[in-house]
Amino acid sequence: MSDDRTHVQEFFGARAAGWDSRFPDDGPAYAAAAAELGLGEGDRVLDAGCGTGRALPPLRAVVGASGTVLGADLTPAMLEAAVRAGRDRDGRLLLADVSALPLRSRSLDAVFAAGLIAHLPHPAENLRELARVVRPGGRLALFHPIGRAALAARQGRRITPDDLRAEPNLRPLLAGSGWRMTSYVDEDARFLALAVREH
Repeated sequence: MSDDRTHVQEFFGARAAGWDSRFPDDGPAYAAAAAELGLGEGDRVLDAGCGTGRALPPLRAVVGASGTVLGADLTPAMLEAAVRAGRDRDGRLLLADVSALPLRSRSLDAVFAAGLIAHLPHPAENLRELARVVRPGGRLALFHPIGRAALAARQGRRITPDDLRAEPNLRPLLAGSGWRMTSYVDEDARFLALAVREH
């Protein structure tokens, strides 16, 4: 696990400063995905693996001034980039590993996770930890601003049958981790899987 953490921190730490400039047009996709979580005024939401905090402003917009928005990331440089971008005004930033969140059980209404699942060292366990902090009936959004095929092409690779984000793989993975998938979209313009926390 420590090697996984170190690798993630090194990978994202080296890219943090220029991260937002690499993907300048993702804002509308983040806003649309945040809106689809079904949150309302006063709700409590975590952006898990928040990176530079691009989801924090749209999440703040849906929960309003009375809501709680948290952003957790493992990489200090990513959180520093979020502060430089002023996104700490939209949510409280936590230097934390999503495998052991410093949050009470059932304390949130939803978790938003952009691009996170591919970086989870133990996906079933890590998704169970996300379920732990969400109340029964709460929501999870697994999001990416481009779909699986477009992302693979950007990275110069092919999609393989064992891709965790493929619906036949993701649905049972979520089910075994305390979540029930309610919708699945994988288009060039976005990837969004929504799930509800089971009791």
